[in-house]
Amino acid sequence: MIPPDAPSDAFLFGSSVEKQMTTTTTAMTFADLGLADEIVGVLSERGITAPFPVQELTIPDALAGRDVCGKARTGSGKTLAFGLPVLQRMQKAAPNHPTGLVLVPTRELANQVCDELAPAAIAVGRSALAIYGGAPIEKQIEKLATGVDLVVATPGRMIDLIERDAISVSQVQHVVVDEADRMADMGFLPQVEWILRNVEGDHQTLLFSATLDGVVNTLIKRYQTDPTMHEVEAEEVTVEQMTHRFVAVHKMDKSKVAAAIARSAGRTIMFTRTKVMADRLASDLKDLGIDAAPIHGDLRQSSREKSLKDFSDGKLRTLVATDVAARGIHVDDVDVVIQYDPPGDHKTYLHRAGRTARAGESGLVVTLSLWDEELDIKRLQKRIECVMPIVEMFSNDARLANLVAWDPEDS
Repeated sequence: MIPPDAPSDAFLFGSSVEKQMTTTTTAMTFADLGLADEIVGVLSERGITAPFPVQELTIPDALAGRDVCGKARTGSGKTLAFGLPVLQRMQKAAPNHPTGLVLVPTRELANQVCDELAPAAIAVGRSALAIYGGAPIEKQIEKLATGVDLVVATPGRMIDLIERDAISVSQVQHVVVDEADRMADMGFLPQVEWILRNVEGDHQTLLFSATLDGVVNTLIKRYQTDPTMHEVEAEEVTVEQMTHRFVAVHKMDKSKVAAAIARSAGRTIMFTRTKVMADRLASDLKDLGIDAAPIHGDLRQSSREKSLKDFSDGKLRTLVATDVAARGIHVDDVDVVIQYDPPGDHKTYLHRAGRTARAGESGLVVTLSLWDEELDIKRLQKRIECVMPIVEMFSNDARLANLVAWDPEDS
């Protein structure tokens, strides 16, 4: 929970959910958008003086009380885009009756959104709390009873608390659905709709998503009233922004190949299909001298949070993640993504690959292939329009130290 009188630097989380610095690409300021002096001041203290495009587009409408629908990917600055207007407009809450609610797909994102908004919340005398499964529910109930203004929650734990009468949404005036497309991918939309149906009275609804079609569009039509539509396309990561390499490996040598790649890289994320494999690979990498940690749903929440924070802060160079757990990872400056287990489809490939090449930077994506996976990978290459040789390498191959400089067509 964020107490109103807490020091502002106590809640800055690593590289934060969206790293933002001073920019000269626009003359617009946060004050021009209508934000209060207190909020503008704390942003300035953090070196944030000019809004990102999504913030410039959506903040005035949100401050005017309109429903807002924003199409923007992770890393575009949307947390401040929805969070700052809500904090400025929201009323103080009675015990167990928050006036603001942000729904997010993962526990990691709940924490990161809460931490990102902490300085502004303190500045305007509001409190915020991240609630999610995997953490002691009794402590969350105790904090809610003291009066929390803004709740940042995963849908499952939110419903659990509502059914226990530990929280009421009857006084909620501002609702945010963040990363609605990921909610859909993870099967959470029925839970999200259950919560939205229970929010009573007039309220503002803000929705942000990387895509607005299909079930997300249904959500917009059902729960928003004449929303202003804003789209930020410039931040989309494309296949062309990344360097792709496909390496054929032998089963007994596979983890050593992964270690050889990571040894010469900075921040590295490796993807596995299963939680068991994530644990096994992280252990193998440690034995090979690579500082690595797994992140998946079966780990203790404290362990996941520590690994993610260490990775964000640069203390840990390698994360081994399952696809679902990786949805909570929002860290810039990831140098290499290793698809240790090939993805099941091209969409998963692009989701994984998008962890690098963020904020306009380039990145390296390496897919490892056993002999019986090559046909599937060749099909995958055609889907992403990135056809190139799958080249056999052993862990002592010098090319692994610099796969960007190596041209697979010359092999």
